[in-house]
Amino acid sequence: MFRILHLADLHLGWEPRFMAPDRAAERRRRRDRLLARAVDYALEASHQVGLVLIAGDLFETHRPPESLVQEVISQLRRLEAAGVPVVTVPGNHDEITYHDSVYRRFAAAWPGVLVQNPLPEPVATLAVAGFPVHIYSLAYTGGVTPAGSPLTAFPRLDEPGLHVAVFHGTLGHWGGDRSLPLDREALARAGYDYVALGHIHQALEERLGRTPAVYAGAVEGKGFDDPGTGAFTLVEVEPGRGVVAVRREPVPVQPVETLRIDAGTFGSAAELGSYLASLAAPDRILRLELHGTPAFAVDGPALQAEHATRFFHLEIHDATEPVSWDDLLQWSREPTITGLFVRRLLDQLEGETEPRRRRVVERALRLGVQALMREGQAR
Repeated sequence: MFRILHLADLHLGWEPRFMAPDRAAERRRRRDRLLARAVDYALEASHQVGLVLIAGDLFETHRPPESLVQEVISQLRRLEAAGVPVVTVPGNHDEITYHDSVYRRFAAAWPGVLVQNPLPEPVATLAVAGFPVHIYSLAYTGGVTPAGSPLTAFPRLDEPGLHVAVFHGTLGHWGGDRSLPLDREALARAGYDYVALGHIHQALEERLGRTPAVYAGAVEGKGFDDPGTGAFTLVEVEPGRGVVAVRREPVPVQPVETLRIDAGTFGSAAELGSYLASLAAPDRILRLELHGTPAFAVDGPALQAEHATRFFHLEIHDATEPVSWDDLLQWSREPTITGLFVRRLLDQLEGETEPRRRRVVERALRLGVQALMREGQAR
């Protein structure tokens, strides 16, 4: 048995411009270590990695800094020196189309198999643990690779061994203008043992006939709407049986999280501030989305300024709709549906002595007023 380490969308060289400059530079430095960590993982004998696939967007741009390119080449040479084959497929961020693309400028020095052909072809047959592995791929090249409709021509050699396709593209038309569409039925007919995909940053798996088509996803994401998978994708292969399992191996990454919090569950601004302090961690990248109908006004910018230094990066989005006691008392005097509703719940609140039940009634009062206002029945 051996394993294939399937990587994609590392986007080395990316820097988060939504952060302060010093934090952005540090975040980039940490993310740029991801390939080295993957190589360390692959070279650990107990992990049984016999082949590494990079399914596009290794770099954030087609022209990354030369120092980063040299570091990447150095890491890939570690695999080569250890006898672990590596296949690199250009993506759409690091596209090979451009005359100054990293994959044109450094092609002669690139370790392992660098895919450069613009149409699907057999690109290499590799010996992995004494077993033949046939690789099929393409490098999208503007003006040459058809992109108007999903590709349908996928070759497959009539040879024994494992047949693996590697594409930076999307199944069908999903993925937008900058994606390479691949026809599902044609891939199923090709009969590959595994299709390694890049471009979609989520970890996804789909069966095309008997063929597993897998997006490795981005191990380290780019932001709150792209938080990353936090896992390596490992393909377990048994000669004679082919692919027997696809596993996600958790990897420690810098946490990028979005929390949606109902501020109406807190009794005061101080309670909300204490809760935010309890979430703090020096490496945490957090977006806090506040909603609900608190009894107090929320000052999002002040909260963010007060707690920002406790996090690697903190953003607070305030979408609360506060309802004060003065507002409630004013509505209670009106001869409207809202006024009737407020009077009834204020009467119920006055009769409640148990603190928890009082809080439930008070919260129902504020939520009800907001619902009525949204329906245009406040007057």
